[in-house]
Amino acid sequence: METGGMVGAATTSLPEKIGGSFNWDYRYTWLRDSTFTLYALLTSGYTSEALAWRQWLLRAVAGDPGKLQPLYGLAGERRIYQHDIEWLAGFRGNGPVRIGNDAYRQQQLDIYGEVMDALHLGRLHDIEPDEDLWAIQCQLIDYLEAHWQEKGMSLWEHRDEPQYYTHSKVMAWVAVDRAIKSVEEFGLEGDIEHWKELRQRIHDEVCEKGFNKQLNSFVQYYGADTLDASLLLIPQVGFLPVDDPRMLGTIEAIQQHLVRDDFVYRFQSREKEQQNLSNGEGAFLVCCFWLVDTLVLLDRCDDAQALFDKLLSVRNDLGLLSEEYHPVHKCLLGNFPQAFSHVGLINSAHNLSRGKQGQRGPAQERGEE
Repeated sequence: METGGMVGAATTSLPEKIGGSFNWDYRYTWLRDSTFTLYALLTSGYTSEALAWRQWLLRAVAGDPGKLQPLYGLAGERRIYQHDIEWLAGFRGNGPVRIGNDAYRQQQLDIYGEVMDALHLGRLHDIEPDEDLWAIQCQLIDYLEAHWQEKGMSLWEHRDEPQYYTHSKVMAWVAVDRAIKSVEEFGLEGDIEHWKELRQRIHDEVCEKGFNKQLNSFVQYYGADTLDASLLLIPQVGFLPVDDPRMLGTIEAIQQHLVRDDFVYRFQSREKEQQNLSNGEGAFLVCCFWLVDTLVLLDRCDDAQALFDKLLSVRNDLGLLSEEYHPVHKCLLGNFPQAFSHVGLINSAHNLSRGKQGQRGPAQERGEE
């Protein structure tokens, strides 16, 4: 059945960590993929597919904003109960084998920003308008205004305690920013002055609480001293220019602490500080492509091209990527083929090509002041 949705991967329970239990079911559709996917489709000329994806997105987010889920079934199913299949050994004995994904129960506040950004991007590219679209967006902003200061779960869907994740707060800013730009650029109705005050309030809080002066870097969550590769998206979404001193410090810190053999790990944990960074899970491939995009924004296109070529070299014989790559064991890890990795590859290819030609990239197009 064709729904317009895009599945995260075609597999379940392929391990992210050799000998670990980080085995998840990815046969679902994530709202987080919305902007990345839409941008990849539109810049590649797949307008009808982009429209189908946006229509799936609208069906998923319609209704009570408080019941928005990070992921859904491919046809929009809301209940994705997770359970283990104990009688299956798992890939090369790496169990458990899981069906369903309990991350659907999590509150992940960044998804409101991703949805608002995707719908704004659709307007910029003249995707066929939907009369209910703006009403849904206004409901999302109303909900976010009441809840953006709450704790939530990370985009990496940790199963531990909620935190004030910096990326989530940045994406709350993105949601409000795109609402403002929809009024300014398309003449839609909205309380723009109130939204501008809210946008500034979020921006001020993130810069105050999400930045660690001792590290000279933004950090994973408020008060933390650990890094997260999602911070590379700060200039991509227009929150700060890439040459802002705070952003330059963040990029330098990520390259120093989250990169091994040019491959980017998604976050820095206490466990990884105590061990070698490459113990356990592999480098997260979409984060590597985010670093390519960041280098393009810095006008370091030669460095971006070198990293991009290295990432292409780890594809399998069909040109496909999984979720992760282990630079020590020289193997792909995680569910396969991974949509997020391939969307990252496509977007980086377009951004690199445009950067070499001196053209505007996604940050300038969508949200940069």
